[in-house]
Amino acid sequence: MNTKQAVLDLLKKLPDDCTLDDLQYHLYVLQAVERGRGEIATGKNISHEEVKRELRAKWQSGGAQ
Repeated sequence: MNTKQAVLDLLKKLPDDCTLDDLQYHLYVLQAVERGRGEIATGKNISHEEVKRELRAKWQSGGAQ
């Protein structure tokens, strides 16, 4: 699906009384999902297990670095 069609579909799903803030939030989420899909398609993602290992190492070392 192209970007324009995705935005049109989003607009159709939002209630008539939605605010611009509501629209901005939903556009942000749509963009984040598309970015994630692109990263997965190009192999730039990391596994759930790797994220768990990284977080565990940060927590065990006393916090975020």
